[in-house]
Amino acid sequence: MKNQHDSLISIPNRHVFLDQVNQIIQLAPEQSLLLIDVVRFSDVSSGFGYEFGDKILLEIANRIAHIFQEKALLGRVSGDVFGLVVKGIHSQEKLHELYSYLVEHFKAPISCEDHAFIADFNVGAASNQPANTDVNRFFSLAESALKQAKSNKFDNFQYAKLHKAEIGGRALALKADIARAFSHDELEIYFQPKVNLTTLDIIGAECLLRWNHPLDGVLFPGALIEAAESYNMMNEVGYWTLEQAFKSATVFNANGLSLKISVNMSPTQLYDIAFVSNLKKLGRKYQVEFEQFELELTEDVALSNSFLVKNQLAEIRALGMSIAIDDFGKGYSNLAYMRDIAIDTIKIDKTFVMELEQTPINRAIIEATQLIANAAKCELVAEGIETLQHLHILREIGITQGQGFLFSKAVPLEQFIVLAHQELAVGSSLNRLQKTAC
Repeated sequence: MKNQHDSLISIPNRHVFLDQVNQIIQLAPEQSLLLIDVVRFSDVSSGFGYEFGDKILLEIANRIAHIFQEKALLGRVSGDVFGLVVKGIHSQEKLHELYSYLVEHFKAPISCEDHAFIADFNVGAASNQPANTDVNRFFSLAESALKQAKSNKFDNFQYAKLHKAEIGGRALALKADIARAFSHDELEIYFQPKVNLTTLDIIGAECLLRWNHPLDGVLFPGALIEAAESYNMMNEVGYWTLEQAFKSATVFNANGLSLKISVNMSPTQLYDIAFVSNLKKLGRKYQVEFEQFELELTEDVALSNSFLVKNQLAEIRALGMSIAIDDFGKGYSNLAYMRDIAIDTIKIDKTFVMELEQTPINRAIIEATQLIANAAKCELVAEGIETLQHLHILREIGITQGQGFLFSKAVPLEQFIVLAHQELAVGSSLNRLQKTAC
């Protein structure tokens, strides 16, 4: 393994890394994997800029490479998550030792441009199962562990195999938390703007659930949703989110904002035979047009291709609502469902935008998706736009709609209204930045 990298581009990205790991486990399945997430790294990028952030990430990567040297394979799984494959099937204790070894070596600050940064990590670890040669299954174990590590405020290290015994108790506690969250108004909808990439006007808003936890502050409620699904409470969460979307539409309209509002739809709701009638009730209650809403579903739901799903989607579209496929291309290669389900929007998964400059295949995938969207007479939306270079390339390809941190993160309703009223100023400012960058 190369111990020092001159740039982040030289570190295997997710796709290359997955392919390398796949080749390894075909020959020798006895491997362990650590996914290393840099805690709160977004604060560095947003506070000092992406160029500074990349320098810090490169230093982190080189330190990890130096620490483990020829004993491990390093890759960059996502923006601030590194993967490390270690030979051998190791116990929780052994992998925790590697985690401690890693943390110990990062107690010394990283210096960059007269600033010092102390890196802390969430680490999800997994040992491959004997004789398993399915790389996705191997990665899923580690990703599950990393998810647990991020949600556990007491321990930044988690080992995948422990979760079977632990999830039950955690989910029971979260079930009580869900009830409290509803009764104490702890749930809130944030909105991320969808932008016309040509004019930089805000044309829509995606509803994203946030949990104002009394102890932990504002949380991305992944664990909450998992528990809700486990205890058949997802309909309650889903309908609450939908009602907030309808209620927010009245506020937008009262403020002179004519925006398409996107809401994520859970599989549970699609299989609820009362779903369409409940939508009609919400429409009557809030007196807003259904054409103002777009319901997003994931590819795995579309792939199920059941009669009930197709029937529900047809009835939803008959009301005037739009249907979008979210995270398009993220995990499925069977696109046959596109022939059988009428949809209005395809949202390109952010992983194809993140490394658009460095990975030509990403551009090819986006261009291919554009052909599919044109054939299906769909809108195409790019997610995860974070840099001006992303914007330039997407414009070159011909993508006209998108969202991402370049424009804004998800914000509360009142803040979004202020942002939307300032959209002309925002567009003008970004256009000036582009001219400067060109």
